[in-house]
Amino acid sequence: MELFNIGFISVTLIDILDIAIVSFLFYRLYLIMRGTIAAQIFVGLLLIIAFSFLAQAINLKAMGWLLRTLTDIWVIAFIILFQPELRRLLVILGKNPLISRFIHLDVKESIEEVASAVAQLSRKRHGALIVIIRATGIRGFVETGISLQAQLSTALLVSIFNPKSPLHDGAVVIKGQIIEAAHCTLPLSHVTKSGDTVLGMRHRAGLGITEQVDVISIIVSEERGTISLAENGVMVSGLSVQELLNELRNRLVKSPSKSWKNIWSGSRSNA
Repeated sequence: MELFNIGFISVTLIDILDIAIVSFLFYRLYLIMRGTIAAQIFVGLLLIIAFSFLAQAINLKAMGWLLRTLTDIWVIAFIILFQPELRRLLVILGKNPLISRFIHLDVKESIEEVASAVAQLSRKRHGALIVIIRATGIRGFVETGISLQAQLSTALLVSIFNPKSPLHDGAVVIKGQIIEAAHCTLPLSHVTKSGDTVLGMRHRAGLGITEQVDVISIIVSEERGTISLAENGVMVSGLSVQELLNELRNRLVKSPSKSWKNIWSGSRSNA
């Protein structure tokens, strides 16, 4: 159904809907990249495209050819430069509530066990890195560690992260009520500071894995005994055991509709 005309161009309801959807997607993409180096690169690419149109308009042949060459390969450059952001965007899109309806992990009991273990580790100041898989597996990272396939328990987690244990370095990966592996190697985040605090390797690894896959990581500082939680490349630090328990319940035991709303809200917590 035609709504109005702009010169010789007719605008229909479908056109308006199309523009609204594209605008919404670009806005959400901006929220994901906001505050990162990728946002600055994205602006630079837009400027190159704008200068290319300008050079063609005023007939600057040499400049137009140079900028046209750059814009011809911008798609490849976009994929290379924005690989972490694109991977994170695909992870977010993968958290579709329709998929969540068919994927169910029994995590209620696991949350209690993990929180109890974290409380003991924090009190003893034993460093720990625990990764909880939400929907998709992380087989590639699990295979870097020692396969356990053991029933989750507080005692086992505390034993693994005992400084005298050969498995205490690296991450423990949990799926449902099973500890899949320990001593796992995780990718490091490019973020090195949280406010005035310099992030150590354990915190950067806990943050880095959440930037790439759909997991929640819990980090216990060996130096201060503080508890941090990371999800979607955002870290919340200085949690009490009860606050950790509440966060895990909110993030792991919730309705698909609420999950979808939180994913697209664009809100970010301070690390």
